[in-house]
Amino acid sequence: MMGVRRRPQNPSSPGEPAKSQKQNLKASDALPLPLYLTNGLFFTLFFTVAYFLLHRWREKIRTSTPLHVLTLSEIAALFSLFASVIYLLGFFGIDFVQSFVSPNNARAPHDPWNDVVAVEQQPKIDVVRVASLSAAGGGASSEADEHIIKSVMSGTTPSYSLEASLGDCRRAAAIRREALQRTTCRSLEGLPLEGFDYESILGQCCEMPVGYVQIPVGVAGPLLLDGEEFTVPMATTEGCLVASTNRGCKAIHVSGGAQSVVLKDGMTRAPVVRFSSAARAAELKFFVEDPLNFDSLAVVFNRSSRFARLQRIQCAVAGKNLYMRFTCSTGDAMGMNMVSKGVQNVLDFLQSDFPDMDIIGISGNFCSDKKPAAVNWIEGRGKSVVCEVVIREEVVRKVLKTNVAALVELNVLKNLTGSAMAGALGGFNAHASNIVSAIYLATGQDPAQNVESSHCITMMEAVNNGKDLHVSVTMPSIEVGTVGGGTQLASQSACLNLLGVKGASKDSPGSNSRKLATIVAGSVLAGELSLMSALAAGQLVKSHMKYNRSSRDVSKLACPS
Repeated sequence: MMGVRRRPQNPSSPGEPAKSQKQNLKASDALPLPLYLTNGLFFTLFFTVAYFLLHRWREKIRTSTPLHVLTLSEIAALFSLFASVIYLLGFFGIDFVQSFVSPNNARAPHDPWNDVVAVEQQPKIDVVRVASLSAAGGGASSEADEHIIKSVMSGTTPSYSLEASLGDCRRAAAIRREALQRTTCRSLEGLPLEGFDYESILGQCCEMPVGYVQIPVGVAGPLLLDGEEFTVPMATTEGCLVASTNRGCKAIHVSGGAQSVVLKDGMTRAPVVRFSSAARAAELKFFVEDPLNFDSLAVVFNRSSRFARLQRIQCAVAGKNLYMRFTCSTGDAMGMNMVSKGVQNVLDFLQSDFPDMDIIGISGNFCSDKKPAAVNWIEGRGKSVVCEVVIREEVVRKVLKTNVAALVELNVLKNLTGSAMAGALGGFNAHASNIVSAIYLATGQDPAQNVESSHCITMMEAVNNGKDLHVSVTMPSIEVGTVGGGTQLASQSACLNLLGVKGASKDSPGSNSRKLATIVAGSVLAGELSLMSALAAGQLVKSHMKYNRSSRDVSKLACPS
């Protein structure tokens, strides 16, 4: 390995084993003189110059000469005194201090041979890179942290237990990061570590953090929706997305604003249970769906939370297996944990009347969470919202740079017919998931729920004798919350505050999350308007070249053949 020199064997004893040679090595071998001569030299120097300076100062006091006026010999004596003091403190002071700090730990004599072996046994890491990690905010540097890093690398200390054992989340992240870099021999330079509150994600958002990812946040708007103006934060790395949504917001605003309606509000969870026969599974289905039994089940379910309110139970039988889709309101929380607790209460309650019921799983995918599913498209999940606006003809022409007829035709052939040809499930739109994902990331929602939350059908129709354009988006499963999860992080909380929906509503529980759902739908409406207009006017490629692509003629840069 580069940077490591092996000590040559002793020529006077070529047959002596390496171990014996190692034992004959001493730390003083690194000094130009034997150790006792070096110590004697600095002791003599110290007392000699100290005596000389005391003698000279006594003479100056007797002759009334200023002490600060120094001759060349006195300056040299002072430098010699400082040098000897530094050497003697360095040689004897460390052992003296450590004897008080750790008197029970006897220090073994330093053996340079061990340094050589230790360096050779370490993985081949870029030494310059590792040395710069601490300076770049990439790791810990104290001796205690170094010991923990090695313990994590060896597997003695589990990486996931650092926060609990250290009691310092930021320090745990730094140690885990450094151990990861050394283990993989890959640098994490560029992934920020500092400037993040790691305490806020402990046991809530992310495990075993080693840093955080920066996503730029832009704003679109103002979006005029239901008589209110909203400046919409969007976290994205895609060029043109915020600008395009902003243009749609402008078209909506100058046309008098959009209106929205929340059609449904209920989170779902569907456990799967098994019986010995299909008849027995059907018996539980009829029991659960009987209106006479609903009140009893609702009381049991609602014990799980102050805000959980059971709305209905929908059952499906597959042989001797029964899937029960519970739907409940969850206040301002997105509500997955809330509904799961309520479902568990009901299952425990049913077990007494159906002791042969085998609970296979608290979730049987009939919910359905984070997967494209027709049940969400048809029945809804979370907030079901419809949002509409009438865009005047002159706005279509001046702001959107197209015409009503072209937009209506494109919407039919692209969003409706084209999506049907592709066998789309809830994807009858231009790019609803773009806007949903950007707002979800900015406001601390679960980004994986973009799958069902982006279910959307975009409708466009000429109205007022074909002069104006009626546009609507219907989104049956927008899953959002304003409390819990990532909404409590500082950046995401700030974005929710910008929208005026931060935290839980005290006056009307659930109103903040419902308003956030309508803002998502309104922003999707703006995004659909702008993108469809760009497509109808043939502006899509040009706008992307302007905002996030190079406009150079790359053919001229090609090497001649």
